[in-house]
Amino acid sequence: MNIKTNIIRVFLILAILLVPTGVVLAQSSSGDVVLFGQNYTLQSGDTLNGSLVVFGGNIQIEEGAVVNGDIILFGGNLSLSGGANGEVVLVGGNGTVFDEVNGDMVVIGGQIKLESTSVVRGDVVAIGGQVNREPGAQVSGNVTINAPPVSPPRVDRPSVVRPDVQVTYNPFWEIFKVFGRALAVAAIGMLLSLFLQPQLDRVAGAIVSQPLVAGGYGLLAVIAIPVAIVITAVTIILIPIALLIALIAPLAWILGMVAFGQEVGDRFTKAINQTWAPVLTIGFGTFILVLVVGLVGMIPCVGWLASFLVTLVVVGGVAMTLFGSRNAPGGMIRQPVDVEVPPTS
Repeated sequence: MNIKTNIIRVFLILAILLVPTGVVLAQSSSGDVVLFGQNYTLQSGDTLNGSLVVFGGNIQIEEGAVVNGDIILFGGNLSLSGGANGEVVLVGGNGTVFDEVNGDMVVIGGQIKLESTSVVRGDVVAIGGQVNREPGAQVSGNVTINAPPVSPPRVDRPSVVRPDVQVTYNPFWEIFKVFGRALAVAAIGMLLSLFLQPQLDRVAGAIVSQPLVAGGYGLLAVIAIPVAIVITAVTIILIPIALLIALIAPLAWILGMVAFGQEVGDRFTKAINQTWAPVLTIGFGTFILVLVVGLVGMIPCVGWLASFLVTLVVVGGVAMTLFGSRNAPGGMIRQPVDVEVPPTS
């Protein structure tokens, strides 16, 4: 039987025994025995039909006694004058074997002594420990004491590793994605202008009149939203609330960008001495704003900072006005632009 296989099997048995799934039976001749800080003695003529696990105690199996199971000892002394029909594991302890062991023996960080009358019908493995074998002691398997480390493979000549470099970045495709995102947000902005014009005016007024305060609100929102999602997602009942909170950030960003785009569109039309319909002004301004922010964000190393600052300001403007439901504290109220409609003939 392979030594490594035996060690793995022994520790699997140990892991199973340590799981507290049953009632612990102490000083009993039937069933597994698990003791903490106590000594265990199996008297002569008695039989234990189960495994024996002792933490911080001593085990004494008297002559004529038999353990039909595994013996596992942590930090104690083992005196095995009787028989053991199973594996014997010592961790940080000492053991003396006088009788027969029908299984493997493993000692980790301890010492085990095989007397001349002992018989081990399996392997004996010592990891960081010692095995003292008296003349006449019989071991049917292999005796392994501190197995040597595996030597590294021999390399005849150095090999040159050529890195596999794959360039997947396509600037034209990235620009196309920014252009498409700008069109999509502009379309949403034109739709929002038909139903949420007062709300857009309040958010735009907060962004223009108090950009620094809006940035502070946005920073708080960026920090608070993930924390709120984690807190509400820990329980099953609050998971729908966590999903609802997760939608707040993208909705706030869209509403803030549209409101900011409305201001950009108004100033652009004034610069060219034109008067457009609010829907067209908002759509064009939002498109220009998202496009410029996206293109600036493509600049390596520093582009993300501009996008991040714009995000903080627009999200903060939405937070200050509670999604445009009220005027910002201390901020000015944006006056809507009047559109002159020529009379019909």
